[in-house]
Parts: sequence; C-alpha cells; structure tokens
Amino acid sequence: MTPTKPPKLNPRKLLLSKWTAVAPQNREKHFIVSKVLWPDDPTLPLELIELEAVHSKRIQLLPWRALQDTATWRQGWH
Repeated sequence: MTPTKPPKLNPRKLLLSKWTAVAPQNREKHFIVSKVLWPDDPTLPLELIELEAVHSKRIQLLPWRALQDTATWRQGWH
C-alpha cells in the first residue's frame, strides 16, 4: 500500500471543510470545521480550529495541522 501524502491545506479555506476519522470512536466518523480560531494578534499564525462531529454535535479543539495526519484524518466524507 502506498502511503498518501498529507493534503496541502490553506488555513483560510478550512472553515466548513469536511473530514472523516480514519478510526472512528463513539460512532463519530464525519466531522466539519465549525470555527477557525484566529489569534487576536494578526501577525501570529493560526493554531487551533473547532471540529464538530456531525453525529453527536460534540466539539473538540484541535491544532489545524493535525488534519494533515493521514493516519488519523481524510479530507472529505468517505
């Protein structure tokens, strides 16, 4: 099996993007980026996003770069 390259992500286009957990837990497989938490200082880089589970509506804070881990996340709903 060929390892997949991490997706190139633009932080400005993350809002409302869809993600699938590779190993779902608690029947939470599909997620959507519900909020991008930009820092108060515009010179600082983006660090965190809010990821909402579609099934349970549970929200978790996540470093946005964690979405590039193809062992954990796949872009889109699969």
